Parts: sequence; structure tokens; C-alpha cells
Amino acid sequence: MSTSAPLPPESVAEWREAEVVYPFAKRPAVGPVDLSIRQGERVLLLGPSGSGKSTLLLTLTGLIPDSIPAEVRGEVRLFGAGVLMRKPWVWARHVAQYFQDADQTLCGMRVEDELAFALENRALPSERIAQAVADTMRKVGVPEEWRHRRSTQLSGGERQLVALAAVLIQEAPLFVADEPTAHLAPEAAGRLHALLTSEDGRTILIVDHRLDGLIESIDRMIVLGHDGTVIAEGEPRRIFREERALLLSHGIWCPAASALDAELMRAGVAAPSAPLSVAEALAHLDPESAPSHRIERARSAVAAFVASAKPSTAARDAPALVQLLQADCAPFLGPTVLRGVDLAIHEGEILGILGRNGAGKSTLGLSLAGLLPLKGGVREGPPGGYAFQRPESQFTAGTVREELLTAWPKRMSGEEKGARTDAALEAWGLAHLSASHPFELSQGQKRKLALASLTLSDRWPLLVLDEPMAGLDAHGAALLTQEILALREKGRTVALITHDMDLALKLCPRTIVVGEGGILADGATEELMNDTPLLARAGLAEPACLAAVRWLEAVAPRPERIAAC
Repeated sequence: MSTSAPLPPESVAEWREAEVVYPFAKRPAVGPVDLSIRQGERVLLLGPSGSGKSTLLLTLTGLIPDSIPAEVRGEVRLFGAGVLMRKPWVWARHVAQYFQDADQTLCGMRVEDELAFALENRALPSERIAQAVADTMRKVGVPEEWRHRRSTQLSGGERQLVALAAVLIQEAPLFVADEPTAHLAPEAAGRLHALLTSEDGRTILIVDHRLDGLIESIDRMIVLGHDGTVIAEGEPRRIFREERALLLSHGIWCPAASALDAELMRAGVAAPSAPLSVAEALAHLDPESAPSHRIERARSAVAAFVASAKPSTAARDAPALVQLLQADCAPFLGPTVLRGVDLAIHEGEILGILGRNGAGKSTLGLSLAGLLPLKGGVREGPPGGYAFQRPESQFTAGTVREELLTAWPKRMSGEEKGARTDAALEAWGLAHLSASHPFELSQGQKRKLALASLTLSDRWPLLVLDEPMAGLDAHGAALLTQEILALREKGRTVALITHDMDLALKLCPRTIVVGEGGILADGATEELMNDTPLLARAGLAEPACLAAVRWLEAVAPRPERIAAC
């Protein structure tokens, strides 16, 4: 039985003068746009938070307006037919769709049943389904020991991995993915990027902020602006060099190589072709063969790029704020996952917490904050505030503005609360949404609101931020970075759980690596990032900027080089 329909020669997907207007909204969430996705093409959709990326994807199979109320103007076509000519479920055989929230894909069943579900709905033979489940688990990297676990018992990153496997197993001719690697550790994200972009003949439409490792395999980019219209479209190399200023002005992510390319261009020694990786940006500046004058001109440019990624100065001789002593940590109603943990986090410190999916990072963070009782051992110190992976878990108010108003200390006057709330809304780019319900926001906007409400309050000396950058655009990420540094200057303490290696290197002088039921390493972030065996053991990857650091070391001034100049 075939699992895919024959593809027509024309575009696989098309939007013609399409725009979407949600009920009671004053302007379209996205559009009008005229776009087409060709057969076999790998397309990346970029844009700032709230630009309508997810909305656009949801129109593709008619989930908007069939399941999500909205007015769709213009025309959306799929495989040559109008989308609304069929119900969304009819398109399931032709379009495999991964939603931004993994729980919208999963049903709470055992992992093997989650993967088999779509194929069972097609009445495929049980032997074929069993083989497909085994093959997909192996390709995606879902461990065999997860097979009989319920998806509800998995961590956020583990659920994302299983949801991706449940979508990929469908082998539909069109794969649509909305932030598929937001909560994945570097090893898993790299494997998924390779898998998504290596399927011959499959058409890929993907929204993702994690560009390094993905962008090299993308054929075309479509970029939406703040108003939900297309502001740039074309081949990635051209867009990231020629439209770099435009992307940055809209708060849109660029790969690390783009920032390095900008520095090299200012020095007059940029690569002839726009690079998509740091190694590619430096390939024409080989220390052994490039002219010495070009090396010297490039040195300051590369040094400036590296300087922006250096960690902050560590707080010295600060007393411990919170300590775990021989702590056994377990998730709520779950088994112990970390044993005998000895960990101290100091006043004014920004501590990085790294590890692969399911290693126990969130469980450790909740234990540090005092939100999870220990199974054994002792916790010492004041309670902490926690930014959850799901921002919705924090919302209690009926509007965005009310959510921030409740974050201020009770001793503050109402007038001061109002003034500071208005300033915070403006700073976080949420002023135009102040009267909206928090659940009406995009995922990136929800993340901003959750982080703003937590960081505004002074009630917690310790803040634990669990994957705070997931879903944020470049502007939101820069704002959060500034906020974390400002908290440190105020003497606040931050534990940063992240899969973003460059972020950890930039913000965290000290990092711990969690894995194998405990803490694998605890030390200076720069040293841990250079420990290749440790990174491999923990499912991590080195930061993108380390290739530039090694280049600088290779071209360090030598007597013979100085003489030649």
C-alpha cells in the first residue's frame, strides 16, 4: 500500500494573496503573501516572533480555519488542489506536520504506540508497522529502552524527539516542521537536521531558529517581517550577506558565520562567497598558505567576533546561596534520576547546566529552586523562581499587562507599578499585545512574557531558567541576555539550563554537565567546551565560535611572521 500520493509537476504548496485574520484582531496575523514550494525543495521560513510563521503553516492543511477559527483570505493550494476542498485529516497521508508544541502531536501512549499510530490508521500490516517503528527509532535516535514508556513520563526534549519520530515515520511527500529542534540537545538536533535534509525527493518546509548545522542544506529561504509579509526571499548565501542589515533590524536570527563574515568584510578580507559556517568563513585564510598581510588584517576581525562570545567574569569568593548535599533528585511521581549530587551555586553567579535530553537537567533545576522535594540528601538556601520550558505553566492573569503587574513587589505603589509595567512591555516588544490574553500570543511572545514576569520580580534571589531561548527571535534573545547580565550586576543568581552552547559560553563562567545519573563535570565553561571526549559523552557539541578561536591560536604572532611583515 502506497504511503504517498503522486506529485504533480507544479508547486507542491502555494499561497496566493493569502492572509489570515483571527477573530477580533485589528490586522491580519500574516499576509497577504504569494508563495510557492516546489517539489523536492528544502525551504526555511524565518521571521521575528509574532510574524505569522506558525499561522502560515497551519493554513497548509486547513487546520486554519477548520479547527482554529480565523478568516483565510486569498487561496491556499496543496498538490494542485484547494486546501479547503478536503478536511485536514484527508491531507495527513500527503503532509506530515510537526507542531511547535510536541504535545499537540503526542497522545500520551507508550512510545512505540505513538510511532505506530499514524500507520495503524492506514491499516498497514502489523509486520510492516513494527519494522517501520524499529527503523525510525534507530534513525531518529530514540533509545530502545523508551519503547514501553509513556510519552507523558518523558522530559520536554524527549517528548520532542518522540514527536518528531512519530511525524517522520509517516514518510509523506511533504514534511512541515515548526521549531523541531527547540528543545533538543546538540547531538540530537544535528542528527535530526541531517535526517530532515537527506531524504531524496521529499519536500521540506521548516521553521527553525537553530540555523548552524541546518542552513547548509537549505535550498531557499522565505523571510517574513513584523507585519507578516515577505521581506526577503532567495538562496541563503545571498540573503545572509546582502540582506543582513534587514534581518537584524527585524530581530531575525542569522548563523554565527554571518557575524564573522560582517567583521571580515569590514576588514576587506571576507570570503568570495558568503559563508554558512565559521569554518567556511575562514577557509580562504589558511594560516599556512594565505598571504601574511591578509592574515594580519583578518586577525583583528576574528578577534572582535570571538570577543563577543567570551564568558563573563566569574564572581570570586562569593558565598554559596544554595547547596545540594548528597542529593537524590527525582521528577514528580517519578523514579530517582540523579544520585549523590553535591552542588553549590554562589551569590551573583550565572551557572550553566548542560546535558543531553533526559539527563535530568530540569529535575536538577527544580531541586535547586526548591520546587521538588529531594528523595535523599539535603538542600540548603532560600527558594528560587523557575522559568518552565512551557511558558503557559506560569500564566495566571487574564491579560499580558495584568501578568506583569502581578510580578512587582506588593510594597510598590500602583502608580509606580503601572509606569514600570508600561516600560517593561515596551522593552520586551509586547506593548501592542498588552490587552491580549497570554494564551493568544505566539510561542515566542509567550516566552518573552514568562521571562519578563519572572525577571521583573525581586522576590527570588535565585532564578532557574529552563531553555529560556527556545522560540525567541534574535531580538528577544539579545534582550534576555542583557537582562541576565543585569540580574548578575544586582547580585541575583541565575542557573541557566540550555542546549545553546554559544549562549552558555557567552554568559556562564562556570558550567556543569549532567549525565549518567549525576554530574559528569563541573568547571570553567571554556575548558569544558574544549573537552571533546566529554562533549561526545554528554551528547553535546562545541560552540560555533571555537573554530575561530582555534584559527586565532594558529595565527598567533611568531618572530618569523613579524619579521616578514
